[in-house]
Formats: sequence, structure tokens, C-alpha cells
Amino acid sequence: MSKDEVKAVLQPQVSTDFFDVDMQSIQDTVASLPWVKAATVARIWPDTIDIKVHEKKAYVRWGKKSLITERGDIFTPKNIDAFHDLLIIEGPVQQQKKVLEVMKGIKTALADQSMELAEFNISERWTWKIKLKSGMQIVMGRNEPLKKLQRFLKTVPILGQDKINAIDVVDLRYLNGYAVSWKPDIVEIDWLNPTDVPNNKINE
Repeated sequence: MSKDEVKAVLQPQVSTDFFDVDMQSIQDTVASLPWVKAATVARIWPDTIDIKVHEKKAYVRWGKKSLITERGDIFTPKNIDAFHDLLIIEGPVQQQKKVLEVMKGIKTALADQSMELAEFNISERWTWKIKLKSGMQIVMGRNEPLKKLQRFLKTVPILGQDKINAIDVVDLRYLNGYAVSWKPDIVEIDWLNPTDVPNNKINE
């Protein structure tokens, strides 16, 4: 947030006499700006109004148009283009703090396998979808998603980095295993070769 943004919204209120300025109105106006976490306003003799602003800090994006702080406060500035590198999370209405906490755990678990989270989505029915910076997508149902994600991550060292890079989608909605779809440009795999990928459905 720039000083010019603050000046623009306050201009109509500070054009009156110094002593006629409505300090509470100024504070309310500044506090209502999307980026503002808190604001204090004070008169300084003889002709100054001191405004201190504490800004919200974007932690990740909430959907395509909003940002969210690390504490789970959603705010929607006019333009978030400068934050396009932040990962995106999305979830049910009024559940952003819970979604944020789940995302933090998933981000750490993926990082342990040198995987970087790009997007995390929880639907209204609490099905999960993960997208990595590599482009891989991981789909999970409502039934024990964290347990199934951990099970998949345990197999990552076995598959090897080349095979992991070749995966397009991992479907964890299976009782005892998971299925994978390969990227379209991958050379056809010899499933009978034990040194190649074990199967397109991998059991626990």
C-alpha cells in the first residue's frame, strides 16, 4: 500500500480547518482500506495530522483475487499482480484458518521430499486437490487424506526422481494404494520390466 492511496481516500476529509477535521472519521476511513491491519490518528500542533498505519502482510493467495495473512485474515486489494509467485489456497467459506493450517502441514511434508507446493484446494465437500510447482496434481477424497498422502510420499524415493517428474496426476482415492497418470509426452513404459515403473496402480 502506498502513501498516495491513503492520501486519495483522505483528501475530501482534510480540506477543512485543522480543528474541524473529524479524527474518528479519518481513522475509520484508513482502517477500512484492504491493506490496513490497524491505524492511529492524532493531531500535532500547529497544523499536522499524524497517521500511523500497520499493514497486513500477505502470506499466500486466497483464490485468484484475494490474499491471506499467516493468521488467516483474508483481504482483497484492487491489484495483487505483485503476489503472483505466492502459492494459492482455497477452501470452504469461513474455514480459511483451518485450510491454512492444513496447508502448512502439507507444505512441510512435501518439502521433505523436495517437492514444492503451488496450489492447495479443499472443496465444499472437503475433497483435496494439490498442485506442485512441477505441475504434478495430487487428488484426495475425504477419507484419511493426510494418511494417504504420507503413504504416497513414502514411495517417492522408491520411484525415483525421473519417474516422479513423469507423473501428471496422482489419485489417492483408493483403499490400499494409488493410481497415476503420466504426462502425455512420456515415452511408453514397458510394464513387464521390473526396473521400470512397477505399475500404473501402486499398492501399499
